[in-house]
Amino acid sequence: MGNLILKRLLLAVPSLIGVVIVTFLLTRALPGDPAAYFAGPAATAEAVEEIRVKLGLDQPLIVQFVRYIGDLSHGDLGSSLTTGQPVAAEIKRRLPASAELTLLGLLVSMAIAVPLGILAATQPGSLIDHACRVVTTAGVSLPVFFTGLILIYVFYYKLGWAPAPLGRLDIFFSPPPQVTGFYLIDSLIAGNGALFVASLKQLILPALTLGIFSLAPIARMTRASMLAVLSSDFVRSARASGLSSFTVVVTYAFRNAMLPVITTLGMVFSFLLGANVLVEKVFAWPGIGSFAVEALIASDFAPVQGFVLTMAIMYVALNLIIDILYGLIDPRMRLEA
Repeated sequence: MGNLILKRLLLAVPSLIGVVIVTFLLTRALPGDPAAYFAGPAATAEAVEEIRVKLGLDQPLIVQFVRYIGDLSHGDLGSSLTTGQPVAAEIKRRLPASAELTLLGLLVSMAIAVPLGILAATQPGSLIDHACRVVTTAGVSLPVFFTGLILIYVFYYKLGWAPAPLGRLDIFFSPPPQVTGFYLIDSLIAGNGALFVASLKQLILPALTLGIFSLAPIARMTRASMLAVLSSDFVRSARASGLSSFTVVVTYAFRNAMLPVITTLGMVFSFLLGANVLVEKVFAWPGIGSFAVEALIASDFAPVQGFVLTMAIMYVALNLIIDILYGLIDPRMRLEA
């Protein structure tokens, strides 16, 4: 297993280098001039040029890239021109908000999609099977921002069940003392039940939006994988041995059907990282996605580059976790490694 992890880490290095190069070039190719943006519409050409020199944008592209790599090697992602703060500090402050929302959205998706896929596979052609197809089709067809707006309209505007979509907490609450950066966990550590409930209420609609968006591939893969396993010889032997249907499905069939599902979970999590950007804007969520969008509008290079690099590192870490889970579920993977 150790050799497998080391091999995956070594393979990730060229990918990260490619991400750094492509992101740097793409941000420089974006329309707009950061110097002109921050100088203001009334600034003279001399003032704009002075800001451009101060930002180092007058230097050749290769000089800018070498300087960026030098700063990156020291852990310096640059400073945001829009906030005036170091990008690393902004990402560190905002990342827990994005991670909490994404993880809860994935949990909501799994809680719905996995049981639905199992039930659809055990009862093919039934009402549950048809319901699974309808739900997955609707989930994958609706744009994530449209789903978020519909949920806000129904549950906040019409019914009044949900709080205002204005960030992580209601204005009447203060954030808990930071331990993990996850408000749900930190409020429990602080022993503040009211704050936990308030944080959960703010999370429900955006997490449900992400869950609806991502449940389709999970449910479909669970159903397809379970159908393949349920038709295998060892499942028929288990049924012939007199084992209960629950034991056969959960203990034998589902464990052997988990590997494709885990692969799908990894892909879905990467999709959620991208969809998170839109959801954060819809719900005014103070995560790194909204931070990157604001920087992109302002042609602020450093936050965009820091955002993409952070997403790439998270994706590499996710693939590593999936490889480890493979080894835990299937001993053959450990032997091959």
